[in-house]
Amino acid sequence: MDERAEIEAAMERLLDGIPLRSDGKLTVVSLAVEAAVKRHALTHKHTNLKDRFYARIKAQHSVPASETKLREQVADLSRKLNDIRAERDEYKQAADALARALNVLTVENDELRRKANRTGPAHRAEAAQPVTLDRAVDAQAGGEGRSRALWPPA
Repeated sequence: MDERAEIEAAMERLLDGIPLRSDGKLTVVSLAVEAAVKRHALTHKHTNLKDRFYARIKAQHSVPASETKLREQVADLSRKLNDIRAERDEYKQAADALARALNVLTVENDELRRKANRTGPAHRAEAAQPVTLDRAVDAQAGGEGRSRALWPPA
């Protein structure tokens, strides 16, 4: 196939949005890559083909299919990025809330430790005993030794 025929075939592929060798842009450089010729073949030797290519682009008044596809991908990726940013912001708000809760609990823990250190040794010994389920249930039942535990079931 001669050079002119290669350029014309490449022109058709680019205008149809189905490039084989190039990026699919409607430029002389892409046309040269698509036709597997040097750019100067279009700018110096076959200027009429270059002019016809630009005239057809102008007459087409549309965006090539490859560019339309890329624009759709960009829009889709932008939506995904916005979703991920929103999710990140939610996680950041949750982390901030947890940090505030941790600070409050740390302050309360420090206050309880100071209170425990200020009380007498008898109170500290009682407070130091671990709270078991039986003791907690007895305390809820009024301390009468009756257990209203739900576990294990009878």
